[in-house]
Amino acid sequence: MALKTEEMVLNMGPQHPSTHGVLRLELQIDGEIIIDVIPHIGYLHRCFEKHCEAMTYPQVIPYTDRMDYLASMYNEFGYALAMERLMKIEVPERVEYIRVIMGELQRIASHLVALGTYGADIGAFTPFLFCFRDRERILHLFEITCGARLLYNYIWIGGLSHDLHPDFIRLTKEFIKDFRPNVKELNELLSYNRIFIERTANVGVLPIETAINYGVSGPNLRASGMKWDLRKDDPYSVYHKFDYDIPIGKGEKGKTGDCWDRYYVRVLEMDESLKIIEQAIEQIPDGDVTSAIPKRVKPPEGQIYTRVENPRGELGYFIISDGSINPARVKVRAPSFVTMQVFPELCKGFMVADVVAILGSVDIVLGEIDR
Repeated sequence: MALKTEEMVLNMGPQHPSTHGVLRLELQIDGEIIIDVIPHIGYLHRCFEKHCEAMTYPQVIPYTDRMDYLASMYNEFGYALAMERLMKIEVPERVEYIRVIMGELQRIASHLVALGTYGADIGAFTPFLFCFRDRERILHLFEITCGARLLYNYIWIGGLSHDLHPDFIRLTKEFIKDFRPNVKELNELLSYNRIFIERTANVGVLPIETAINYGVSGPNLRASGMKWDLRKDDPYSVYHKFDYDIPIGKGEKGKTGDCWDRYYVRVLEMDESLKIIEQAIEQIPDGDVTSAIPKRVKPPEGQIYTRVENPRGELGYFIISDGSINPARVKVRAPSFVTMQVFPELCKGFMVADVVAILGSVDIVLGEIDR
């Protein structure tokens, strides 16, 4: 007969280094086993959606940067796309290509943070240094283009704030050439490391039906085995012009949809982003990146919902216009916020030490959850 211990409540965070921001997890445990997890969010709430009502449409763009601060380019991309559809603005083709290049570079940079910090969470520090080394080169490309390394205000409604730096394409090609061997090195160091696999395989399994029912998207959904990516399934910009694959979890090291699958899908996605960037660089046309930027952004009365595939999943903008220069309402469908609701389901029955591995594998950003 098994002996039962007394149940207790344990707080993890909001200062815990492995909560990936200011997140408090209220763990209900029986010994070392998780009975339930109650996430407490809101420590980083900055009223983004309400602030937008007091800003003009172009002034909203720097605020979008500060939601998912590891994917700022893509936050701007989604917002600009929504406004251009609302105002029926046709942007130059060169603008579309540059947006895709910047968006995919941002995807790689975001995944490098996710993978590097995940390795550190599990106890592997060297991959963290290697990932941030490569991310620095991407941030340098952003910096020479628009002068910023984290919060860019680069993608504007109708165009871009700056054209590409004269050295941008050369430096990007050099980065791609150097980065491909580094991905293989990451796999040797971390992905196929026996200790790492034992900590992540068959842990935090997310069945595909559960993922769909909870509205999970992005790499977390694809890791569960569903080939769903808005760049392919609801195309926008010029993604339809490129040849690339959508990696999914296959349960190579354990059950499909476990922590290892969620980690490895992101590794594979970086390779696919490199393919997109290479094709975009070869096909990029000439043109003026500011020619379609309106002198005054004043959309007609109406509403729009536009979604894009950001590094964490489906990022959606619902914008209501009352015909003035300020939005009447802006609502964001944040992928990290949606993913967080399935987190308790992933943890139940596992051990306290597994909570860190599960949380790191879903790759949340608290600025996007709280907004």
